[in-house]
Amino acid sequence: MKLKNLLDKLIKSSQRINRYYSLTNFYSFLLSTVIKGLILFFLFILLIFCIDFFFIDLELLIKNSFEKYSSVMLMSIFFISESFLGLIPPELFIIWSTKSSHPFLYVCLLALLSYMGGIVSYFIGRYLYLIPFIKGFIENKISKHIVNLRKWGGFFIVLGAVSPLPHSLISMTSGLIKYSLKNYLLWSLFRFLRFFIYAVVIFGIL
Repeated sequence: MKLKNLLDKLIKSSQRINRYYSLTNFYSFLLSTVIKGLILFFLFILLIFCIDFFFIDLELLIKNSFEKYSSVMLMSIFFISESFLGLIPPELFIIWSTKSSHPFLYVCLLALLSYMGGIVSYFIGRYLYLIPFIKGFIENKISKHIVNLRKWGGFFIVLGAVSPLPHSLISMTSGLIKYSLKNYLLWSLFRFLRFFIYAVVIFGIL
C-alpha cells in the first residue's frame, strides 16, 4: 500500500511538472535550442573541414601554437574568456588540445576551467547585485535569461551548460537573482558533458 501511495504521488508530481513546463513553453524552447545547437554544431564541423581542406593546414597551425605559446598561457586566456561572457568559442581550444601530448587530459582541464569560470561569473552576478546602477543595466541586457531562469530553474542552467546558450551569461544571471549556489554548482556539472561530446567528435575528425 505504501509503495502504491508513493507511486501515485510520483505520478501526480510528474504530471504537475509536465503541465507547468508545457504552459511555460519550456518544451518548445528546448526543441528550438536543440535544433539551433545541432545546426551550429554541423556548421562548425563543416567549417573545420573547409578551412583544413582549402585554406590552412590545421594540424600544422595547432602544432605551431604549442611551440609559440605555453599551455599555461592559453589555458589562462580560456579561463578569463569563460569567466567574462565567454568571448572565445570553447571549440577552438578543444581543437588546440587534439595535438597535445595528452589530449583527453587537456579536455578535462578545459572542462574544469570552464566550470570554474562559470562559478566566477556567478559571483560577478552576485556582487553586481549590490551596485544599483550596474544591476539595472545588466538586468536590462539579460532580462530574457532572468525570466527563463526564474521559470525553469536548473533545467535552464543545464541548457546553458550543454547548448550554444551563453554559459557565462546564464551563470552571471544565476548570481544576479541569487539562485541557490548549491543547485547552480550541481546543474552546471553538465558543462563537462558538452566538452566530452565535442572532444569525441573533433578528435575523430582531426
